[in-house]
Amino acid sequence: MLERIRIILVGTSHPGNIGGAARAMKNMGLSDLALVAPRAQFPHPEAEHRATGATDILSRVNVYDTLADATTDCTLIAGASARNRNMPWPLIKPRALGEQLKATLPNPQAQAALVFGREDRGLSNEELHQCHLHVNIPTNPDFSSLNLAAAVQVLAYEARLALHEEAEAQQPPFGTEWDVPFATGEDLERFFVHLEKTLVDIDFHNPNNPRQLMARLRRLYLRAQPDTMELNILRGILSATEKCAATASTSKSAGQTQHQGHSDTDPHHE
Repeated sequence: MLERIRIILVGTSHPGNIGGAARAMKNMGLSDLALVAPRAQFPHPEAEHRATGATDILSRVNVYDTLADATTDCTLIAGASARNRNMPWPLIKPRALGEQLKATLPNPQAQAALVFGREDRGLSNEELHQCHLHVNIPTNPDFSSLNLAAAVQVLAYEARLALHEEAEAQQPPFGTEWDVPFATGEDLERFFVHLEKTLVDIDFHNPNNPRQLMARLRRLYLRAQPDTMELNILRGILSATEKCAATASTSKSAGQTQHQGHSDTDPHHE
């Protein structure tokens, strides 16, 4: 199951940190590393130098332009975040992340991503809003800065610890295997586009004055971690809502036209 955990580094400044992360991954048995818009050219000699014994992981790295591109097949996305946020989001510790992975990855179609942000400012709000949950690594408040490779090491260790326990127990989540695959990041992004369009069409959402509506709805649905069947049901509801709204609008327009016609022929009308 460890092979279905992808480590994603976003906007990494120092190539050496990429190599350090690869080495930390190999220590814990992880092998899937992806980069999103690294600031320095990759491949890079410094990355290879720091990845002593783990250059095989670097040789298989995929580089993407955006986080959405790197998570299209992921059914659980956890973003490492140390920031206090104006809007609360599901925030867990590394040990709880291990439990979440243990519950998710026995499904053979599940794919998890652990996302780490830029060394100087972490993940953007938009990137964090693409994550099902956020993970905070407790540190000394007087010296909380954590090296990127060290952060990867902590979460990779918790993942290995939890999944080795799961492999020994051989207990599937929910008492049985889930009946359909969980929705991927790509599925969810299409749903959110559909949801926003529908809310605009029925005059519930004003994109010029959003008031965090879509961010809060993202939090709601990502917290639920819907499967593909559930997401199809939700999109079916949205399509039916759009159809009803269009019918109501057409009927209203026809009624107004008919009323105007009657007014023109009313003998008492002057």
